[in-house]
Amino acid sequence: MKTVSSEYSDAVARILVVGGGYVGMYTALRLQRTLRQELRQGTVEIVVVDPEPYMTYQPFLPEAAAGAISPRHVVVPLRRVLPHCTVVIGEVTAIDHDKRRATVSTLAAEQAGAAALTVAYDELVLAPGSVSRTLPVPGLADVGIGFKTVEEAIGLRNHVLEQLDIASSTRDPEIRDAALTFVFVGGGFAGVEALAELEDMARYAARYYHNVRPEDMKWMLVEATGRILPEVGPDMGRYTVRELRARNIDVRLETRLESCEKRVVRLSDGSRFPTRTVVWTAGVKPHPLVAASGLPLTDRGRLKCTAALQVDGVAHAWSAGDAAAVPDLTAPPPATPDAPRATCAPNAQHAVRQARVLAGNLTAALRGGEIRNYEHAYAGSVASLGLHKGVAHVYGRKLKGYPAWFMHRAYHLSRVPTFNRKARILAEWTLAGLFKREIVSLGSLENPRAEFELAAGTGRHNETS
Repeated sequence: MKTVSSEYSDAVARILVVGGGYVGMYTALRLQRTLRQELRQGTVEIVVVDPEPYMTYQPFLPEAAAGAISPRHVVVPLRRVLPHCTVVIGEVTAIDHDKRRATVSTLAAEQAGAAALTVAYDELVLAPGSVSRTLPVPGLADVGIGFKTVEEAIGLRNHVLEQLDIASSTRDPEIRDAALTFVFVGGGFAGVEALAELEDMARYAARYYHNVRPEDMKWMLVEATGRILPEVGPDMGRYTVRELRARNIDVRLETRLESCEKRVVRLSDGSRFPTRTVVWTAGVKPHPLVAASGLPLTDRGRLKCTAALQVDGVAHAWSAGDAAAVPDLTAPPPATPDAPRATCAPNAQHAVRQARVLAGNLTAALRGGEIRNYEHAYAGSVASLGLHKGVAHVYGRKLKGYPAWFMHRAYHLSRVPTFNRKARILAEWTLAGLFKREIVSLGSLENPRAEFELAAGTGRHNETS
């Protein structure tokens, strides 16, 4: 891998891309094409910094959790798709934009006990994305499970199947009830799709347990507001509630999680349930690096940006996606001149399109060309509710059931990066339609040295088949 110097070079313009998610990866991918000549001549260098060596295509996490897609096909290796960029696996811990310096903590530096790497840059693309927005709910930090990464998705799948194993092997009704109660907090895309896909999978898996029936399981969705899936509109949101309740899923609107201490969930409506599964999907917030960058922020903690995706009032700084508040030029103007203009929703649809415009504007800035504004009317949203079930509100048209589910798959298949990933995912869907689902839990993957440690410490080992 190419090394990164901490010094400037008058002959080379260095672009530092912080974050390898939607915005970071797609911006770097586009820059590879638009700056092909400069990269070949060595007058431009693109450095991408991210804690993980891959980009996660998050809309496919629910299907990965349900076993419909292999986890390795939900992620895109950065080094493979960005061969003309310098990819640094590390975390940017500080930015001094006045001096054009970024401090990067890498695993190699930690192992060697050395100082963090200092990277000099000429242009900054700050796109660290978002993190889960948690609340001070007693017990949440101890038992909560998130749903933003592929590791969390696969860990949740293993956990759900493990609960079925626990329930099938005990006669204690309290342990059994707790194992078969699954609580999801948050009625947005992540919560609804994860709940629907995993309930679908667990209902199918129950046929292989002689003493666990689908009606024995209790699935619950807790939402603090009066509606779920606001992106698909109120009609489709109400349809989704009816669809989930028809599947015996307990949907509780205008209800908050008060506590989950000692494996007991307490809700604001006074009810309490013993459970071993609490999945937290109640929103996200900008990455902490955004607040520490010293760049101008909105009152909601996002970077204040112009429609051209430049950080407002700051030269040589760009942003888009979850971390940026970009004016929505397609929205109606504010009622009063003093009122703030509406901003683009922090979702994948805008992030991918913003990345293309950002890369084009950055190329134009380096070459002295014309910079254009980002303008895209929101096309709508699609959501999967399990195998052959879904809802969609696209270009004013409302779909539900199989057509919406098919549109969900077709849309996201067209958007996932690289032909390689598209072909592999399509092949997996085809095979899944011909063969039975896999319901095996590989929870031991989360602690791969457990077997060796047991054998080394006691001389015993687990029985193997």
